[in-house]
Amino acid sequence: MRPAVRVGMFGLLGSGNLGNDGSLEAVLGYLRAEHPEAVVDALCGGPEVVTARYGIPATRLHWYRGEYRTASRAGAIAAKGLGKLVDVVRTAAWVRRHDVVIVPGMGVLEATLPLRPWGFPYSLFLLCASGRLFGTRVALVGVGAAPIGDRPTRALVRWSARLAAYRSYRDDRSRDAMREMGVDTVHDEVHPDLAFALPAPEASAPPDGPPGLVCVGVMDFHGGNDDRALAEEIHRRYLDGTTRFVRALVADGRPVRLLTGDECDAPVVAAILDAVDSPLVTAAEAASLADLMRETAAADTVVATRYHNLVCALKAGTPTLALSYAAKSDALMDRMGLGPYCHPAREMDADRLWEQFRELEKRSAELRLALAERNLVAAAELREQFTELTAALFRSPDRTRARAHAHRRPRQETP
Repeated sequence: MRPAVRVGMFGLLGSGNLGNDGSLEAVLGYLRAEHPEAVVDALCGGPEVVTARYGIPATRLHWYRGEYRTASRAGAIAAKGLGKLVDVVRTAAWVRRHDVVIVPGMGVLEATLPLRPWGFPYSLFLLCASGRLFGTRVALVGVGAAPIGDRPTRALVRWSARLAAYRSYRDDRSRDAMREMGVDTVHDEVHPDLAFALPAPEASAPPDGPPGLVCVGVMDFHGGNDDRALAEEIHRRYLDGTTRFVRALVADGRPVRLLTGDECDAPVVAAILDAVDSPLVTAAEAASLADLMRETAAADTVVATRYHNLVCALKAGTPTLALSYAAKSDALMDRMGLGPYCHPAREMDADRLWEQFRELEKRSAELRLALAERNLVAAAELREQFTELTAALFRSPDRTRARAHAHRRPRQETP
């Protein structure tokens, strides 16, 4: 009898970001349906949350628990440095115990938000290098990528991608970005974001009465990795513009539901509630992408910033306007037929946003029909993604390791 395949899940999972956890949930659903014999565990940011929520054993990603806190004192700096060395051994030992390691979605090959090279890019490099060393197939599945200006970060990301045994992306721009970084992407496929594989909420009838609920998804937005000097100015403009837009909705008699996608977004919600101070404005307490989908399905219209807020709204079939902070949001809106309804989060203009919102609502019925068709296409394409993943990864562990020791390039290993 062939031994069960040992599958590891890797990433900033269980750390408060609903999009990351939704990507994990989608891949776990695939494994349980197509490979129920697989033995699954995780190396992740929030192991207690992952174990409690998804029922799989999990290990903390970093030895040093203060990894993502700024180290200013000598003791903290020394502990963080020691942790980097310890993590080399910990990551390698964990990878060696697996036949396959999957990085489920997420923007692991981008730096569209502030990011240091010795943070997650270093961790991802350790994973992919360990996989190549021990013959464990590392798969970057449906990931996001973008051009990276910082040279150390770009080098770590490029080598991580090169060392992975399998790569697929959530949009064409991600694949193009990796090709421009020097990665051979000839055999890399593009599929919709993994969250489109999650169960859809119950369809609601299109509203036919007076305009109703608007969901506004907010974010603790300070610009990208190259915007650190302007971070506070960017955040202030974004918050002021979003607050003005919410005030305009209230003045129009519209109930507003504030959404988030990460624990760090809570102060933005609090600031808007305090500034607007109206019973028409309430805040959702979503704990998963399923919760976000239910919230967006109940709305007439959604205006959102975080990428997976957009995914949830589009998956729910609700007309959506993106406060876009990166090319991935524009690509997503283009894919779903709503390309004209993007507004730059860095250059928030409440008046222009209001005009776009009005234009969107005029086409609401038409767009709901179009989104239903696009969602059917996305579901079919993700079935292809999982079929491809099975063919690429779930071979005999002995055969996989034998091929890895032959030192072939990863793309040549894929049947």
